[in-house]
Amino acid sequence: MSDDLRIGPNAIIPGDALSWTAVRSSGPGGQNVNKVSTAVELRLDLRLAGIPPAILARLRKLAGRRIDQEDVLLIVSQTTRSQERNLADARDRLTQLIREAVPPPIPRRPTKPTKGSKERRLAGKSLDGEVKRLRQRPRDD
Repeated sequence: MSDDLRIGPNAIIPGDALSWTAVRSSGPGGQNVNKVSTAVELRLDLRLAGIPPAILARLRKLAGRRIDQEDVLLIVSQTTRSQERNLADARDRLTQLIREAVPPPIPRRPTKPTKGSKERRLAGKSLDGEVKRLRQRPRDD
């Protein structure tokens, strides 16, 4: 595939890193599904994509099992009965996945529980203890 994939105003995935194949869709579909290859498998070779290392690490984490041992990301689309629309859908999903990986995650700031929340927690525990105490057998005094 020689078409470059535009991710943003300054970000482009070169067409050399992308390839796609048409395969037969799975599932029900009557006679059409057995003779027409409308599903699309879009592959992105991460070594050729030119993605910065920090973004690439986040992309690997987001993609999970869609990346194989050869460092190729696989997107499969079989939502429509048209090969062209499935290809466009796969390219859109790949673009969205890469865009999700671009912003760095917001670091978590540890917080302390408020005084009120501590008091409510302890009051709830006391109430639970009282309920359990009332379930006990009465003492013979």
